[in-house]
Amino acid sequence: MDSIFSKIVRGEIPCHKIAEDEDFLAFLDAFPIAKGHTLVIPKKQIDYLFDLDDDLYSRLFLFAKKIAPALKAAVPCLRIGVSVIGLEVPHAHVHLIPLNSMSDADFSKKMKMTQEELAGLAKQVRNALSDSIY
Repeated sequence: MDSIFSKIVRGEIPCHKIAEDEDFLAFLDAFPIAKGHTLVIPKKQIDYLFDLDDDLYSRLFLFAKKIAPALKAAVPCLRIGVSVIGLEVPHAHVHLIPLNSMSDADFSKKMKMTQEELAGLAKQVRNALSDSIY
C-alpha cells in the first residue's frame, strides 16, 4: 500500500517542497514540532530506514546534510537536530528539526502553522539553498 509520502512524491498530495533530486525529496512537515521541521525521504518507498541499501542510506543522509545549513539560515537556531522515529509513516524518513533546547525535540507537541506561513518558510529555505540542489 502506498504511503502518504509516496503520494506526495507523485504530486497527489501537496507539500511545501524544500528540495528534490532524482532520488530524494525534502519538504516541511505539515504538523511540525518546531518551526522549520523538515522531512527528508527517499522517493522509493521502503518502510524501514535500516532496510535501505547502503548506497541509498548514505545518499539520504548526504542529501539531508545539504538541507541543514539552509534550514539553519532560514530558521536561526543553535543546531539542526536529526531524528528517526519510523513509526508514524511506513516510508523511511529523517526529521530535520531546528533546535534551541532539548524540549524543541518533543514529538508529543505539535505547532500550528498556516499554509501561508509554511509556504513562506519553504521559500526562505529554498532561497538559502544552492542552485545545485533545487
